[in-house]
Amino acid sequence: MPLDWTGVVILLVSGVAAGALNVIAGGGSFITLPVLIFLGLPAGVANGTNRVAILFQNLGAVWGFNRHRVLDWSSTVWAALPAGAGALLGVAIALSIGDLAFQRILAFLMVALTLWTLLQRSNGPGRTSSAAGVSKWALAGGFFLVGIYGGFVQAGVGFLILAVTSLAGLDLVRGNAIKVLSILVFTAISLVLFAWYGKVDWILGLVLAAGNLLGGLVGVRLTVTKGHKWVQAVVTVTVVLFAVKLWFSG
Repeated sequence: MPLDWTGVVILLVSGVAAGALNVIAGGGSFITLPVLIFLGLPAGVANGTNRVAILFQNLGAVWGFNRHRVLDWSSTVWAALPAGAGALLGVAIALSIGDLAFQRILAFLMVALTLWTLLQRSNGPGRTSSAAGVSKWALAGGFFLVGIYGGFVQAGVGFLILAVTSLAGLDLVRGNAIKVLSILVFTAISLVLFAWYGKVDWILGLVLAAGNLLGGLVGVRLTVTKGHKWVQAVVTVTVVLFAVKLWFSG
């Protein structure tokens, strides 16, 4: 679709904000998906186009976490690969429904995930002591389910991954590193499928990707330099802001 300079600026700014937010916590696609729809994309195409930006953002984020030596590559087996397998099913579901149904499901998920995450925070966010008895098989199963969700909609998947990594006994810094690796894997799979079915606007996706890539690198630096408690606070504030926005919107 045609894109003027106003659209370019909107995409770049929303991309930077979403990229940083995605790496620090999650939920950046709650910004970019509505923006893409506002710019005129059908909901299904917006869902696919958003994956272009997510892919580039997480390429940069994986590089950044690896450079800071906080990325556990062994997590590929029990996290990234099961998530990639689940994404195949999630994309199939997304491609089988209409645009109006997707928009309504997205609206419901935004509210549900916001409320769920707020409840998690109130019960003590960031705790890692409960992870000792969780097997790698159980974690792989959790990431498979996360992959289904991520393949379907992507938005808010970071919150779900951080919930799973907390069960693995990881703080929010290392949990975020595994999060971006897992999202990179299943996003690559999802993007190929969406593109195959003509559900990607590459021009808008690449403009958004430029913003997401920059925002992702900023998010890595903030996560590593500020540490667990700072990230935990940002996660909580972010969720509250989402909840307020949703409460007064529409």
